Amino acid sequence: MTQPHELTASEAAREIDAGRLTATALVESCLERIAEREPEVQAWVRLAAGPARARAKQLDAGARRGALHGVPFGVKDIIETFDMPTEYGSPIYTGTQTRNDAACVALMREAGGVLMGKTVTTEFANMHPGNTRNPHDTRRTPGGSSSGSAAAVGASMVPLALGTQTTASTIRPASYCGAVGYRPTWGDIRLSGVREAAGSLDTLGLITRSIDDVALLRDVLLGRPVEPLPAEVRKPRIGFCRTHLWSQIEPSTAVLLEDAVKRLAAAGAVVEDITMPAGFAHVLDAHRWVSSFEFTRNFRHEIVNHWEQLSTTLREGRLKDGLGCSWERYVEAQHFLAGLRAELPGVFGDCDLLLTAPCDGEAPIGIRTTGNPYFSAIWTALYVPCLTVPAFTGPNGMPIGAQLIGRPGHDRALLDAARWVHDRLKG
Repeated sequence: MTQPHELTASEAAREIDAGRLTATALVESCLERIAEREPEVQAWVRLAAGPARARAKQLDAGARRGALHGVPFGVKDIIETFDMPTEYGSPIYTGTQTRNDAACVALMREAGGVLMGKTVTTEFANMHPGNTRNPHDTRRTPGGSSSGSAAAVGASMVPLALGTQTTASTIRPASYCGAVGYRPTWGDIRLSGVREAAGSLDTLGLITRSIDDVALLRDVLLGRPVEPLPAEVRKPRIGFCRTHLWSQIEPSTAVLLEDAVKRLAAAGAVVEDITMPAGFAHVLDAHRWVSSFEFTRNFRHEIVNHWEQLSTTLREGRLKDGLGCSWERYVEAQHFLAGLRAELPGVFGDCDLLLTAPCDGEAPIGIRTTGNPYFSAIWTALYVPCLTVPAFTGPNGMPIGAQLIGRPGHDRALLDAARWVHDRLKG
């Protein structure tokens, strides 16, 4: 028998709307699951059990509030909330609390969502990890920087969680933890109340249990009427894009992706190999300079006043790069990326979406690393919508996702086609 905490957000919303489930029962089921898994997974930096119960009780006693009525969710701890601290994964901000919700949190609460707490983030959503473990093997990393959000969804603690992505911070942990991860077209969803890392690259990240949940939450965050995904769509044209990083993929993962392409073609999709122009091999260098230059300017206060409280990982990585990057190099990198984005229509050709790897394979052992970020960083820098869906199981029994890439500004078309792809891969 399916327990309430195992439901997707879309399923839970329908059950509550039909009167077969209460918000209170759903919240209690999630809290029980958290109590069961949290000691080993450590996904939460702060749990708001009391306020969540009170909110659920209030929702059960009143009229339907919106599309997320009674649905629990978690929020990465770089996203502001008026009723609990936001600490950014840093001792510098222990106990720091704002007076307002970030726009994304306010929209979810307005739609009836129940905030369960703040999830663990790496330090300032960068590379230095927290204590979160992968829910499928606690010896392994959950990825980062949205580590707690991905682990909480992957462990069935909540059906929805918010993260962010500046490099690989949503797609990679979602793949590692067996969740659906979505990074929208850059600029699509507002980031008011979310701590900026590198504004030219930052987006919100949605981590869910299904593609339908992504569509539901996206509509809520855009403040538009909820439009369910269609039951049937035409067979998509899929471009299989290995990228210049193909040699870094674990051989077993490469085999899984190659087999997936064959299965999709056998199911009726038109599949073709996509070769990216030579210039795209340099996208990671440009991403490095843009992200590091902007990060170092955004965190000037911490650099000047709290240098010793910053991790060695941050000081010798992102900050070293940023402090050594000239304005001229930064502008050159920005212009280079703009040129690559202008070439994207030619890369896609007639394809509806591209299929590629979200990471190099299974989550690696050890929690002092967050894994290889490059397979997501390419697409982050190009401003395209990205989606990873649980599709494979690696040689060690760990989940591995398939990353699907859409055209900029065509997020809804990506979600429509992605469900067709996922339905034929998840078995």
